[in-house]
Amino acid sequence: MSSERKSILCPNCRKLISMDEPACPYCGLIRPGLHNTAGIIRKIFLGSDPIRTIIYINIAFYVLSLLLDPEGIFAGGGAFNLLSPSNQSLFLLGASGTIPVTGAHRFWTLISASFLHGGILHIGFNMMALYQLGPFVLREFGFHRFINLYIITGACGFAASVLFGVPFTIGASASICGLIGAIIYYGKSRGGSYGETIYKQAMGWVAGLIFCGIIFSGINNWAHGGGILSGILLAFLMGYNDNKQESAWSKLLAYACILLTVVILIWAVISSLLNGRGIVI
Repeated sequence: MSSERKSILCPNCRKLISMDEPACPYCGLIRPGLHNTAGIIRKIFLGSDPIRTIIYINIAFYVLSLLLDPEGIFAGGGAFNLLSPSNQSLFLLGASGTIPVTGAHRFWTLISASFLHGGILHIGFNMMALYQLGPFVLREFGFHRFINLYIITGACGFAASVLFGVPFTIGASASICGLIGAIIYYGKSRGGSYGETIYKQAMGWVAGLIFCGIIFSGINNWAHGGGILSGILLAFLMGYNDNKQESAWSKLLAYACILLTVVILIWAVISSLLNGRGIVI
């Protein structure tokens, strides 16, 4: 007696098919069962709201960075240094820049640095920006393209920082600038009064970033610029919901980004705790 074939909804076209189909007979998606399994993994790590999950991860890493070296919290002065983790804590958890990347060969910090922040105002501003911009990108580009934009543009921003000699850098702003870059492309590509309005709003964010980069010291303009440019390019390559469905490769790339990021962040926590106790790895 043969075992019953399990049916699923195709992750792409939402038609009912057999899970072991080599390709969806309706839309042609290769290995739909594999995509379905990847979707389950996605829900395990990111739940139903990836933006809130990313915010929670940032908050968790911020708290951990304070706890790793409590004596360094009040070492600085001024409002911008309020509740600031020490550089030692940030280095252990995956700060990026020429010191960690070229000096210590910690290339994985190009991803982990997006989840670290230097103070309560730093994380507050960045998470408010993500909470404001993220839902638009998630709605117009879809889950998988949103993940690719957030993770890849953050890494591109920090890669630009290393290339232009920034010694030590952290923050979600590179990834957020990647979202801004995607919105710029969306507005220009979509056109019309709606697209033009979106484009002008995005350029307003860029103008604000440039102003802050000129007025305030310590802002990583290279990471911002790298994030914006890579966001425009990646949005061009992947498209958005109005002009192109999410492709199989963009979905697989998103799952690879999730898996790599989870592994890196877990490694950052374990290695920081071991090094914090004097165990060198």
